[in-house]
Amino acid sequence: MRISAAKQKYLRQLPAIDKLLEHEKLQEAFRSGSREITVEAAQQVIAAKREQILMCPSEESLQGIDISPTTLVQEILDTIENRNVLGLKRVLNATGVLLHTNLGRAPLPKAALEAVNAAGVGFSNLELSLGTGKRSTRYQHVEKLICHLTGAEAALVVNNNAGAVFLALNSLASGTEVVVSRGELVEIGGSFRIPEVMTRSGCQLREVGTTNKCYLEDYRNVINENTALLLKVHTSNFKIMGFTATVEVHKLSRLGREYDIPLMEDLGSGMLVDLTSYGLPYEPRVQDSLKGGADLVTFSGDKLLGGPQAGIIAGRRKYIEKIKKNQLLRALRVDKMTLSALEATLRLYLDQEKALKEVPVLRMLTISEEKLLTRARDLHTRLQKNLQGYFGVEISREKARVGGGSMPLVSLPSCQVSLKPVSLSGEAVAERLRTAKSPVLCRIRKGQVLLDLRSIQEDEDELLAETVVEVLETVVPPEKEKEKEQ
Repeated sequence: MRISAAKQKYLRQLPAIDKLLEHEKLQEAFRSGSREITVEAAQQVIAAKREQILMCPSEESLQGIDISPTTLVQEILDTIENRNVLGLKRVLNATGVLLHTNLGRAPLPKAALEAVNAAGVGFSNLELSLGTGKRSTRYQHVEKLICHLTGAEAALVVNNNAGAVFLALNSLASGTEVVVSRGELVEIGGSFRIPEVMTRSGCQLREVGTTNKCYLEDYRNVINENTALLLKVHTSNFKIMGFTATVEVHKLSRLGREYDIPLMEDLGSGMLVDLTSYGLPYEPRVQDSLKGGADLVTFSGDKLLGGPQAGIIAGRRKYIEKIKKNQLLRALRVDKMTLSALEATLRLYLDQEKALKEVPVLRMLTISEEKLLTRARDLHTRLQKNLQGYFGVEISREKARVGGGSMPLVSLPSCQVSLKPVSLSGEAVAERLRTAKSPVLCRIRKGQVLLDLRSIQEDEDELLAETVVEVLETVVPPEKEKEKEQ
């Protein structure tokens, strides 16, 4: 490819790597870090500039390429800094979706974070009984707690709820039939579907009823010598409204006992407290399902329970013991970090009032609209002071959502600070916030950027304000641009 004279001129102006590395700031980078990393960053920046020059469509566009030593040095320093930034980082969730799957679902309680640090900083008694000095099981650290809180005889923890369902089905019904209502054949996150999970576990699916109606006799009519399990699935991520009928757990339980067939319920969300006194609809609790007669219940640790990602199986001892003997358990087992966080989270539930105060997802679900409005006013004052003329700043009162496949019909009253850009699109503002040092995730409505306070934890308010101001106060409105030109 023939390179034009103008491009050749620009290429010759690019400094040699060795010459560039003599700059005072890069010498300081040598002393405070790695010479190898600094050299690689310099090579990367120069290579990028070379490519940019070669790809320029015209001589005029070449003039927009800054190859001054000051700029090159700063880009090298930025490259070094970006290399040291972790890919997985904390973000500020101002979307109004509390259990946002893309954002890691439930934030952990402080007690859980402290427990993870304590377990990870050194060695731990993961599979050792400190009393006897002999080997023990890793599940002992949480099993008694789960049983105490739910009324189960025994319990087991695996990596997530899909794993819990899979392992239980494979252990109790591989090669046999599992009966489930057609209206409960749900699809969960990531296109994982109950029918496919059942098939992979080795079970034979036996659908009963119709999409909107299922009766006890529908179950009874298909039970045969090859039926190993009755499965009820809580439709936690959707609701069928109108002309509907489902079979309650206690009725299915009686049917199962009549034929000596266990009943398993997949609750998914993992609620342990009743929040109806806070204006929220009833969500089936784990202990209610077990009390109603379910032999096994599976649920998530990182949804409404508010802990780490985990799948919990709780219920009758004889079934749990059979599941524990399944060789697949090792492939699905959890590590010391998860167990530490889960144990600390569960301990908060020993005092329900304490759980409501210290489990972030419960706090976000139950915070009053009045308190949200007070926080929104404080943020509004701060942003209006710093962004006046750049953005229109208002308070809005739109609804928030639970998310994470939980409580699909629930709309939570909430408060947002709304930013109406003068010179940028809402999407451009959202991109700037998303790529900030402390990323802020928001939502856009009719060109306005909404910062929802219900999904922001109270101790994040100051960081949210600082980040928004830092990122957006440099946005120059059109009239200011004209003033500069004049």
